[in-house]
Amino acid sequence: MFWIIIKVALKSLWGSKLRSFLAILGIVMGVGAVISMLAIVEGARREMTSMIGGLGTDVLYIWPDSRGVAGKGSAPSLKLEDAQAILEEAPSVIRVSPQLEFSVSLKYGNKNTRTSIAGVAPTYLLIRNMIVEKGRAFTDSDVRQEARVAVLGPKTAEKLFGTQDPLEQNIKINQLVFRVIGVLKSKGAQSAFGNEDDRVVAPFSTVQRQVLGRHSDIAAICVQAGATAQLNAAEDEIRGILRKRHHLTPTAKDDFGVFNQAQLLDMQNKALYIFGVVLGGVGGICLLTGGIGIMNIMLVIVTERTREIGIRKAVGAKSRDILIQFLFEAVLISLLGGGIGVLGGAGLGALVSAITPVKTAVSLWSILLALSFAAGVGVFFGFYPAYRASRLDPIEALHFE
Repeated sequence: MFWIIIKVALKSLWGSKLRSFLAILGIVMGVGAVISMLAIVEGARREMTSMIGGLGTDVLYIWPDSRGVAGKGSAPSLKLEDAQAILEEAPSVIRVSPQLEFSVSLKYGNKNTRTSIAGVAPTYLLIRNMIVEKGRAFTDSDVRQEARVAVLGPKTAEKLFGTQDPLEQNIKINQLVFRVIGVLKSKGAQSAFGNEDDRVVAPFSTVQRQVLGRHSDIAAICVQAGATAQLNAAEDEIRGILRKRHHLTPTAKDDFGVFNQAQLLDMQNKALYIFGVVLGGVGGICLLTGGIGIMNIMLVIVTERTREIGIRKAVGAKSRDILIQFLFEAVLISLLGGGIGVLGGAGLGALVSAITPVKTAVSLWSILLALSFAAGVGVFFGFYPAYRASRLDPIEALHFE
């Protein structure tokens, strides 16, 4: 019986190709819109997750914040002792690095470029998942001795040295001679804080006292928690430690800010979810429009095949058989349109990736969602025409002209 239903349905659709195509077209456009839009959202989600993940999802950044203490004397600051206190007193923290970062000029031979330098502790490379691909990283001994050693980002090394090996070569950073001891592995062109491959990393003490030429306060503290789940606990511990060290009263606002990577990732996912719902809703409206087209076509088909329905009932077909037959035809139209729409939506997503910087990604769940919705549209909008066909009186149907 099932194969007979399929055969009759396919014969009916093939017998009116143009009408079937027009009925399918609405579903194709709806499913294609859903797939392509969700592909854009998924691509954006993966790109942003990768960007934030590159900074470390178990990382906190602390910086001086003057907004809460405006007009109350000296500007707030962070000191090296603050970083040391966080490492010693916060149980949820496993690594800490002070950080100074600013723009410098680099020179090697007759080549000049400008980039940023990060004065940090050796732990910074571990916190930020930075891998030294060539050479070595600087050590605690280099920090204590204020050694003029530098680790270059791959883009910076390419600008200065081209294809030449940069290891053990001397470069000038703001006219001071530094020895290149390592080159970082590429992390990709961009991150939330700019180009991660175009920078110089050097010992914090050297940058602070020699490049800047003074015992300055630190610009930020980079902190790694024991796990992503411990970020909120680490943040609370850090706030308590710094408020105590900075002698803030219970009613005083923090004179520092804390940037929580996990919270940023959560906010990003919520924003993209809302964006996806809106775009998916637009595609859903297209599908509903296609469903109305299916209902119209199925009502025409029922009218045209009224005599056939009367004959089938006269030879023993039950109302249930007629209902299933026409309902299956409506679902078949939806699924055919859904399949074509999936291919079209995936193709449109690939085209967007090819001609724009936006990277799209078609996920399995979006395909299943679109096809399920298409089948549901076929059932919903095909039920009334099928029910109407199943309720026809066989005597009246046989007399229908």
